[in-house]
Parts: sequence; structure tokens; C-alpha cells
Amino acid sequence: MSGSAEPGRGRRRAIATVCLSGTLEDKLTAAAAAGFDGIELFEPDLLAAPWSPAEVAARCADLGLSIDLYQPFRDLDSTDPARLARNLRRAEAKFDVMAALGVDTVLVCSSVAPDAVDDPDRLAGQLAAAAERAAARGLRIAYEALAWGTHVSTWERSWDAVRRADSPALGLCLDSFHVLSRGGDPAGFVEVPGEKLFFLQLADAPQLRMDVLQWSRHHRLFPGQGAFDLPHFLGCVLAAGYAGPLSLEVFNDVYRQSDPARTAVDAMRSLQWLEEAHALRGPGAAPTPPAPALTGWSFTELAVDGVSGPRAAEVLATLGFTHTGQHRSKPVQLWEQGGARVLLNASVVRPAATGVAAVAALGLESADPVRSAARAEAMSAPVLPRTRGAAEAELAAIAAPDGTQVFFTRTGPDGWPADFLPTGSAAGPGAGITRVDHVGLTQPFDAFDEAGLFYRAVLGLDPQEVTELAAPFGLVRTRAVTGPDRAVRLALSVSALRRGGWAPGVPEPQYVALATDDLVGTARRLRAAGAPLLPVPANYADDLAVRFDLPDDLLAAVREHGLLYEEDARGGYLHLATELIGDRVFFEVVQRLGGYDGYGTADAPVRMAAHRRARSAAVVLAP
Repeated sequence: MSGSAEPGRGRRRAIATVCLSGTLEDKLTAAAAAGFDGIELFEPDLLAAPWSPAEVAARCADLGLSIDLYQPFRDLDSTDPARLARNLRRAEAKFDVMAALGVDTVLVCSSVAPDAVDDPDRLAGQLAAAAERAAARGLRIAYEALAWGTHVSTWERSWDAVRRADSPALGLCLDSFHVLSRGGDPAGFVEVPGEKLFFLQLADAPQLRMDVLQWSRHHRLFPGQGAFDLPHFLGCVLAAGYAGPLSLEVFNDVYRQSDPARTAVDAMRSLQWLEEAHALRGPGAAPTPPAPALTGWSFTELAVDGVSGPRAAEVLATLGFTHTGQHRSKPVQLWEQGGARVLLNASVVRPAATGVAAVAALGLESADPVRSAARAEAMSAPVLPRTRGAAEAELAAIAAPDGTQVFFTRTGPDGWPADFLPTGSAAGPGAGITRVDHVGLTQPFDAFDEAGLFYRAVLGLDPQEVTELAAPFGLVRTRAVTGPDRAVRLALSVSALRRGGWAPGVPEPQYVALATDDLVGTARRLRAAGAPLLPVPANYADDLAVRFDLPDDLLAAVREHGLLYEEDARGGYLHLATELIGDRVFFEVVQRLGGYDGYGTADAPVRMAAHRRARSAAVVLAP
């Protein structure tokens, strides 16, 4: 059924059908398309399926999927002899189902019932009785400690029961959530003989303070998306001699509502990341090319139309940018200031009067663009097809989970800038903007965790801690992903709850944060040039005066130019925002002081309210 490796590839990968949305037919198709070798069949999925167990087995075989585990069998042990007898008869019936499915291992969870057995020897005896019946059918029982089990809630207690039962057909299922959510130490796995490790289930999770059952049923994540140290956990399991597949069992409300094909790809990427993080390589497996270093931003591209394009150009000019280039074959303008470059792409077909603008693409400087693209394909992020004209640079692009295109580039005489014909206007000193500090992107509700893993696994960026803020229109969750030297930073955000018909504020905002070494001086130049700086309420500046010991001249600049300020133990952060271009995009200009490494999150509610106010006024004034 499940081996440790196959020729030409690494350890086998499986996914529990409970991870995916849809019917069993949808789930099997998605798992196979994503490249999984096998599945854990969740019993409710079988019960709701139109196929018999034998027909399910045939469908899996047609798709190239093995059935590695049938699960779950609940509340086997009991202090009530009559109930135990009934449970053993129930187990026999499940063994019949397993025979038709062609699966040899069933997951038995530790009991959560009031009549669960506490006495270790009595529990071992009941498990041994069930294992004896399984062995007679050529089957096995993998016993798992649920973190909320009545008496068996730790892996040590489950191992004690398995050890006492001493049956060849009884072993352990180790689940990373059940172990790590209780603070268990996986280093102890080495005490378990490898042949007693029947199955491994992997799940990540955020660190939450809540009932462990609710934590498990609603908030698990794929590896690399949460806070658990799964590379260490996996290392301990393999060091103990586990030889089966790496299998995902993730209960998550978002995944259960999302497109199963997309979720399955996300799941596969998480195992690829985990294997790489553990440096796991099977016999003959081709190693995934490591992520080349990303050394900075080459450009940020805005998709504009007949209304938003001229407005974006006007705003860039007031920010000190110069229109320096025009694309050879496409309606794309290049605007530059210092090391910051913004492209305005008017090739997107939209009604001329909509005035929509959006961040459409990110150009990232790669030490090796070809290897960056190869890694993306290896991590289930295919390179997007592109058309290019004669003498134009060959650029590789992939799609991020929110649809943003990510280009791997080199900026030089023979790189992508050669695609732009000079306009005759050279970039001058501008307003003091030196480069792009970061880009902020709102993620679709279903893609926030997927995006964090995407940028981590595909681009080699490190995800930072998830934070939440009480915004004027609901809870917003944020997470930054950064390069180790901070040359590339992305600030990802999502509304933590789905909204109804009323869409307050700015829906799905996006912004480009531009760096300066002197924000007050830059703000003065922007104000003089007529830049549409976002006004900030006087109440905010009054509060700054009592919260921080800021110089009087800085406080005066805060009031005059709508500056925002935040600080932590390492330094401070001065920033300002423009009004919206179109309905969602704006620019920020930022100055980092000392070792400040954040993104002004505490000020975000003030900025959101100001954007809502300015947007409402614009709608009222419109003819």
C-alpha cells in the first residue's frame, strides 16, 4: 500500500479528503491533479458518495491514487461490556468496507466518551482484542491520541497503550497537531520502534489561546503556514524509523469552502516546502532548485485605463517621478525617481470611464532569473505564457494567489529596461524618493494563508508574525513576507470576516510604499508640487504629542502635511499617504528611523478612515 519511496522521486505524499471541499468525486480529482500519490479516506466522504467501496477503489486506481488510511473509527474502548461488544461488531463491519476499498490501515482515535477506559491494562486489552480481529483479516489499526481525549490525550499515553497491547497489528498514528498543540516533545519518538509507527498526519496551526478541540477543527493550516516547528517534528518521526507516506490532515473552514483544485496545489506546495526545510531527499529524487536571492525591486506595474492612466501619471509627476520610457510594442509607460520605477500599463481592456487602477505586476531583481522560474515550476507555480516582440527581453512571470504577476528580472543595459524607448526626459532628483520600501496587497479572503506559503516556498521570503487590528470596518489580519536582508518586503492583509452587501471604506486596497531619507523635506516638496496628500485629523496629531516625545518642529510637520508616526523599541516610522488613484490604489512615502522593521500597522485605522472620508467626498462632488 504505502512505501517509503519510489524510483525517481522522494517519499510518497498523501492528503486526507477532509482537507478539501466538494464531493468525493471533486476531492479525488483535485488530489490526483495536484500530484498526490495517495489519500486518507474520511468516512463521511464515503458515506455521501454515490459509489460503492469497490467503485471508490477503482476510481482511485484510475487516478493513480492509493488509499493509505481509512478514518476515523471513534470511541472504541468502553467500561460498559455491552457497548464494547457492540463497538467490536462495528469494527468488523468497517473491516469489510476496508477490504472492498483495498486499504489495510484504519485510524482509531482515543475515546472522548464518558465511558472511556482509564485503566492502562484494561485499555490495552480492548485494543488488543480489536487488533486481533484486524490481523485475522490482514489489516492494521493505527491508534491516535486526540488532544482532547477523555483519558488518552498525549502521544506518550497512546504509546503506553500500544506497547502494553503488544500486537503486531496495532501501532501508532502520530499527528503533529495533537502532539504540538499540547506542547508535546517529539524528541521522545525515538523510543518507539519504527515498525510501530503505522502512520503520520501533518498539520500546522497558528498559536491561539482557545479550546483545543475548536482550535483543531477550525484553524489547522498546511505546513509552513502556521507557527509549529514541523521540520523538527518530521525529523524526529523519521529518526524513529517511520517509513510511510507524508500525509496531510487539515481541518480548516476556509479550505472546506474553497476550490479543491487550488487547495490541493497549495497542499502539495506545503509538503514540498516541508521536505526541503527538512532536507529530505528520497533515492533518485531530483532536488528542488533553491530560491535565488532577491536583491530588490525592479518595478511595480499598475494596470490603468483611459481615466485612471492620466490621473496616475499626474500623481507620479507630483511625487517627483519622470516619464523616462515608452515600451516598444505595448502601451506601457516607465516612470522613474531614484531607484524606484513604476510602470503604467494601459493594455488592460476596460470601459473607458471606469477609472480603475490596480497593482498588476511586481518586478523582482533575482540573482538568477532562470533558476527563480525553475524553482517556481518545481513548487507548483507554473510560469505564465507571455508574448514578446522582436528584440524584447525574455521575462519569466508567475501568478501569485491573488492574481498579481511576479516577474524575475535583472535591471541592466541588456535587461528589461531595454524594452523601453527613451522619451528624452531624464529622471532628476525629484522629491527625495530613493527606492521602493515595500508593496501592500490585500488578499482574497480564501488566499491569505496560501499567499504566505507561496511567497515563502516559491520566492524564499520569510513570513513574519500574523497580527490583527481593529479597523473602522471590521477586523483586518496582516502579515509581512520579507527577504533576509529586507531588500524585498510585501505587506499582505485580509479582512478576517466576509463582508455583506455594504462595502465600506476602500475595498481591497493596494499601495506602493516609497522610501525617503527625509520625509519632512520630501513632504514639503510634494505639497509644493500639488501632490494629493491624504489629510489626517487634528485629533491624531494631538494624541501623538502626548504619546511620544517628538520635537515641536516634527509635530508641526505632522499637522501640516498629514504625517503619521509609529515607534517601537528599535526605532520609529514616519509615513504619509496619497489619496486614491482609481478606487483602491494609493502611494505611501516612508522613512525608517533606527532599527524599525514594521509597517505602521497601528496607524492603519486612521489612514483607512481618512481614505473613506476622502472617497465619500469625491463621490458627493462628482457630477
